[in-house]
Amino acid sequence: MEIAISSVPVIEGKVFVCPDVSGSMSDAITGRRKGATSKVRCIDVAALVTAALVRKNPTAVVKPFEDKVVDIELNPRDTVMTNAEKLAAIGGGGTNCSAPLADWNARGATADLVVIVSDNQSWVDAKRGVGTAVMTEWGKFRRRNPNAKLVCVDIHPYGTTQAIEREDILNVGGFSDHVFELIALFASGKMRADHWVGLIEEVTV
Repeated sequence: MEIAISSVPVIEGKVFVCPDVSGSMSDAITGRRKGATSKVRCIDVAALVTAALVRKNPTAVVKPFEDKVVDIELNPRDTVMTNAEKLAAIGGGGTNCSAPLADWNARGATADLVVIVSDNQSWVDAKRGVGTAVMTEWGKFRRRNPNAKLVCVDIHPYGTTQAIEREDILNVGGFSDHVFELIALFASGKMRADHWVGLIEEVTV
């Protein structure tokens, strides 16, 4: 694992990482499929993403969440698997994707990049007809951090999202090792939220 993450990029600026550790994250990463259900859970993937980012960005601040934030300390000098196991062992509760943003807003925190890793099954903070609580809290965060960017990694994409994609917000559906590269490119301003649309439009048919 230590060798495998050698290509995980260092991200400039202050990084906040928010892994979802709610009950729904105990589902298999593949979903339930007869004869093809993975033993790897969503929470295992979220924990590995978080641990890898912390290893390459040791000043990153980690705030796991379920229906509320969960306090945990990760040592960036520990192995990736050690930190991943600590996170994966939490588990339980409902899902409130806005919880870490609300907590940081209450503290007046500043950051350049926020990464949320979740299955996006966030019903605790739903607000009928007025958008998601994530967008509300992100608006507050952006007013204090006007250059900040948000990346939402939805490892179980269901066709809905907690955040509207725009110049400061990137949604990533599913997971592979390329996710780290996308996060770094977006954080550095080298990729717009509509990056893939732009590439497709440049193709001559």
